[in-house]
Amino acid sequence: MSTTSSGDRRGVLIAIEGIDGSGKGTQAALLRDALNARGRKTALISFPRYQDTFFGARIGDFLNGRFGSLDQVHPFLAATLFAGDRMESRSMLLEALAAHDVVILDRYVASNIAHQAAKREGAERKELARWILSLEFDVNALPRPDRTLLLDLPAATAQTLIARKNARSYTDRVADLQEADAAYLENVRQVYLDLAAEEPRWSLVEVERNEELRAIDDIAAEIMEAASR
Repeated sequence: MSTTSSGDRRGVLIAIEGIDGSGKGTQAALLRDALNARGRKTALISFPRYQDTFFGARIGDFLNGRFGSLDQVHPFLAATLFAGDRMESRSMLLEALAAHDVVILDRYVASNIAHQAAKREGAERKELARWILSLEFDVNALPRPDRTLLLDLPAATAQTLIARKNARSYTDRVADLQEADAAYLENVRQVYLDLAAEEPRWSLVEVERNEELRAIDDIAAEIMEAASR
């Protein structure tokens, strides 16, 4: 794993992506612990930051259905909420990169693309993806990830795992607005798979094989290998 630099030295930025229920939080924490055990100085940041930013609180409202159903909120507007959360966190993220060897992100810009572009088809989907990329990386000047690790899992299995989750800070529901819609989650998954096929810095990690969930430690070992390339 090499340290990249743009002007001043900065740490490696690794994003862990995947649909809801794919185990991003668990694997992000395991990667952090594994890197720490190897003597790397790491930081772990999870998005959205529901309790910590102005936009994060509004994202919680959106996912609770306060602004209407998924179909009632235009994806350009929804994308702005998630981008705003990261914009508020930009200074913190840059400081973390300056102070650590590796910064691990549980969701990042690709999550915004996947979740919003999943609501559109064809040319409109591609246009929306380009707009989000420009908003987050050009307008808001976020650092681009050095590696993106995609945890791939069918939506039906993900929903079963979501039902077992503990209560979250932003909702009292078993599943939020996005998690409750299996067809939507499968569309999100497909956008993620398309991104992984197009981007050379992405690695795909299967969470399920032959309709069986893989052991958490096996997934973690594959993630560690991919992150170290």
